[in-house]
Amino acid sequence: MQETLNRLDDLRDQHLADLLELLRIASVSADPAFQGEVRRAADWVAAKFRGMGLSVTVVPTERHPLVFASSPPVSGKPTVLVYGHYDVQPPDPLDEWITPPFEPAIRDGNVVARGATDDKGQMLTHVLSAEAWLKSAGQLPVQLKFVIEGEEEVGSESLYHALDSTDRAVDGMTVAEWMKCDVAVISDSSQFAPGVPAVTYGLRGIAYYELRLTGPKQDLHSGVFGGAVTNPCLALAQMLAALKDERGRVMVPGFYDDVLPLSDAERQEFASLDFSEEKFRRQLDVEATTGEEGFTTLERRWARPSCDVHGLWGGYQKEGAKTVLPAKAGAKFSFRLVPNQDPQKISASLEKFLRSILPPGIRMELIDMHGAPGCVVPIDSPYMSAARAAIETGFGKRAVFIREGGSIPIVGAFKQRLGMDTLLLGWGLDDDNTHSPNEKFHLADFYRGIRASAALWSELAKVTPGK
Repeated sequence: MQETLNRLDDLRDQHLADLLELLRIASVSADPAFQGEVRRAADWVAAKFRGMGLSVTVVPTERHPLVFASSPPVSGKPTVLVYGHYDVQPPDPLDEWITPPFEPAIRDGNVVARGATDDKGQMLTHVLSAEAWLKSAGQLPVQLKFVIEGEEEVGSESLYHALDSTDRAVDGMTVAEWMKCDVAVISDSSQFAPGVPAVTYGLRGIAYYELRLTGPKQDLHSGVFGGAVTNPCLALAQMLAALKDERGRVMVPGFYDDVLPLSDAERQEFASLDFSEEKFRRQLDVEATTGEEGFTTLERRWARPSCDVHGLWGGYQKEGAKTVLPAKAGAKFSFRLVPNQDPQKISASLEKFLRSILPPGIRMELIDMHGAPGCVVPIDSPYMSAARAAIETGFGKRAVFIREGGSIPIVGAFKQRLGMDTLLLGWGLDDDNTHSPNEKFHLADFYRGIRASAALWSELAKVTPGK
């Protein structure tokens, strides 16, 4: 392993060049206008794997390609699946970017670009560490299987379909057969704090919706019809406000029935972490934190369900005044779920609840866009021990255990459909502006992540499969 670690220092310039090249590709999966760029990103990833001498299969889908790559099996050693995604969030609002989102810039030790930390930069650390092993040792100490998709930011529908399909072949096997392994590795999360690396053992799930309300057949003059016809914008505001009470609790019936409660040990572990409420507020430039009563900020972010509105539309949006009573209004919103909550059960209850409070004169359509359950991974497995040892090699500090408020839906699918746990090893920081303008990735952590990843393959090779 030491030879590989030494080789990484010589490869830094090439690793940075690879990162910048991939970040220049505007692979926005949500917008059909970027379809060609998404395909170009898939081609870039596939070409990188081919250049490493891996077996590569690109599986076309109805939306964006799936890229599969693998190294040869290593007798008596674990098989490790590495998952990542090459698609990125839309860069809007563009006027808030200091530099263009797909023209990566180096500022204050960070690379700034859309996808820098979510997930191109973090995903690439594992690709580059494997490449370094192959260049220095000629082979990897474990078999690696890579699955890199282009739809994580829009729900991973094609990957889920491929997992359930028998007509998509990879190396003569179904996708589910090919993906079987001893443990999975994902880097699409964050350290606890700068200089405090972490292993994430729990994720919240998600249930995402679009609500569309329709009132009159056309926009109306508010002076002539106001007070006689229900305004869809007002109806929307009332319905969204009814989702939560003044204590921060979600009001959908049965929402908390299956919530996995925090243990006393977990609450004590969270409380022992070096977290400053004041610093957190300053970082976000808010005067106060809010949320469900009875829980700390870390507990609410990591291990309690929540509800947030992501977008609102309806009525007149341009400059000046127009006294319109709009015909339509809508919103996109989601619940973050914790382990044991079922997105389908939540959706059914939500629909009934919204229809029960629907104002007269309004028609409603609730679109269930996507959902995934939360998950918790055991922290006492040999794979977890291997991950902590590898992180200590890469970062020079022992990792803490944390949970993460964001969702990586595929982790639940790996457990439910393939029966494997996932090591969630985040190299990013919580101020990396993920999904926001000026997304960044600290270059020192990029290099440390590659080093930790290289050590991980060696540490995992010490684990006997099946134990």
